[in-house]
Amino acid sequence: MTLRSSDGGRFALCGARSRSSLPLRYLAASQVPVELRGAGQSSRQVRNFGTPDSLEATKIIACEVITPAGNWSSYPAHKHDEASETESELEEIYYFEIAAGPDGQPGFGFMRTSSSPGRDIEVLEEVHDRDTVLVPYGWHGPCVAAPGFDMYYLNVMAGPSAERAWKITDHPDQAWVRGTWETQDVDPRLLPRTVQEACMRTMSSAGDDPRSAAKISSPWRRRS
Repeated sequence: MTLRSSDGGRFALCGARSRSSLPLRYLAASQVPVELRGAGQSSRQVRNFGTPDSLEATKIIACEVITPAGNWSSYPAHKHDEASETESELEEIYYFEIAAGPDGQPGFGFMRTSSSPGRDIEVLEEVHDRDTVLVPYGWHGPCVAAPGFDMYYLNVMAGPSAERAWKITDHPDQAWVRGTWETQDVDPRLLPRTVQEACMRTMSSAGDDPRSAAKISSPWRRRS
């Protein structure tokens, strides 16, 4: 296999052990399902280029997450470290890229991983551009993008189960947060530019009343 880019670039090679093989597939950016998760300061964009519904594979699950500056993602904290009807057993890798400040100031954020039943781990790390964090088990999240610095991370998961699925359990102390998204709108920085412009026009004509803009942005709201 040969990778080429007329504009140059960086390439992430993700892999997982498997006893079977499938034909090589190319998935263009235009074919990648993009979803908005969360709302308010928990808004993030997820690019599902290697998830079970998007790409046929035997083990690997992968996606990209864009978290605007000041927002939280991988939140509520969740886990996928035991096999059950409602949860998958998956190890995970987080590879981070953090945007620099206006004059090249190095960006940063934070990531948390904590112990789940019978599995001890305590990690609270400041993450920087090109850092990698391993999550063998445990409750993980949030990932916090510091104000002023947009955050990107690549998620790669795999596990021993024959079923290739991403089933998670939310942290019981934080699961209620999902319900608050019902009354919040998606961060407008994640909306298509045409929608952003329509929101700004509506806010201007309504005297900067954000409730008017909410009527336009609500179709992009995510509740899960």
